[in-house]
Amino acid sequence: MAAGLLGHAAELLADRRVTESELHYLASRLSESLRDVKRVADSRGARLAQPGP
Repeated sequence: MAAGLLGHAAELLADRRVTESELHYLASRLSESLRDVKRVADSRGARLAQPGP
């Protein structure tokens, strides 16, 4: 989802005629995607072996 949103964001932001509601929708979807990416990163980071003393 993140990759698709990045492409869509680039197109939308290049268009000076974009509406406020379109930007709001994009920001909401990007926020959801970023939340998912962070959740996965946190999960993977938690599974990394902790260094010994």
